Amino acid sequence: MTIETKSTHVTPAGGNVFADLGFSPKESVLLKAKTQRIISEKLMIKKSLMGELAKWIDDNQLKQVEAAEILGVSRPRVSDVINKKCVKFTIDALVDMLARTGKNIEFSIR
Repeated sequence: MTIETKSTHVTPAGGNVFADLGFSPKESVLLKAKTQRIISEKLMIKKSLMGELAKWIDDNQLKQVEAAEILGVSRPRVSDVINKKCVKFTIDALVDMLARTGKNIEFSIR
């Protein structure tokens, strides 16, 4: 038994995966726009949470290794937070880290 491991099609960066999946041109444009909006909203949430963590580190004049110990993560993870490397974190992980700082987190849904 052989397993096919060769890609037959790859959507280029910036392409529309929905069009490639066979959705109508109109629907594929709408789906791509909706998806991009959702991704942008999640990135804004992550950046906001990371900004709060970075501010807490700065306000408390902590070294990255000290912050890492309090936050329960490695020192490189703290560096990733400070440098806002959003793709490396889930919202849940960032909320957990903020909880360890003693900050209260409130959500507002509009």
